Amino acid sequence: MKVTINCAMSADGKIALNSRKQTDISNEVDKKRVHELRNSVDAILVGIGTVLTDDPKLTVKEKYFPDPRRPVRVVLDSKGRTPPHAMVLNGESKTVIVTSEECTREFPNAETIRCGTGRVDIERLLPLLEEMGIHSMLVEGGAEVIWSFLKARLADELLIFIGSMVIGGDSSPTPAGGDGASAMDDVVELRLRNAEVVGDGVLVEYEVVK
Repeated sequence: MKVTINCAMSADGKIALNSRKQTDISNEVDKKRVHELRNSVDAILVGIGTVLTDDPKLTVKEKYFPDPRRPVRVVLDSKGRTPPHAMVLNGESKTVIVTSEECTREFPNAETIRCGTGRVDIERLLPLLEEMGIHSMLVEGGAEVIWSFLKARLADELLIFIGSMVIGGDSSPTPAGGDGASAMDDVVELRLRNAEVVGDGVLVEYEVVK
């Protein structure tokens, strides 16, 4: 499976305000690029934190594509906290909620995969998604999910749009969260593939070294 991580951050490396409230960092040119990306993949994946904070639809806007594809929406939700009225459960596209094996909750308008003890095991998950016909996936967040994919070397590429703003704050989230690297051996090496001006921002494309 090809896994692409895409995110937007400020010039000082933040993806949201210190309240973790959703922040509009991308410009219109980049938003179109993101929807082109969504329209090109089989699935879009986020973590439960993104669902609870932003309540995204994870669909392709008809504004950019008159007849958009409907990628599968995948939510990593170890404890089964996805609200019943979350936008990802609106039935517009197929949705898969991935929980730990201990979780017994079912979700309306969604299939459930139980994978991992205590928390979702993403290394076990990817082959299960491939069996469902998902061969390309876009990971959009949040920070802990992005770090999990990078740390396990399960991502193939990392695309970062850098917006022309500074958010600041010690507690403001960055693209990769979680525990992070505690030693240089844990650092995820990237290979720069391209950098280009996108409107008033910059898009940087990396290949993940495995």
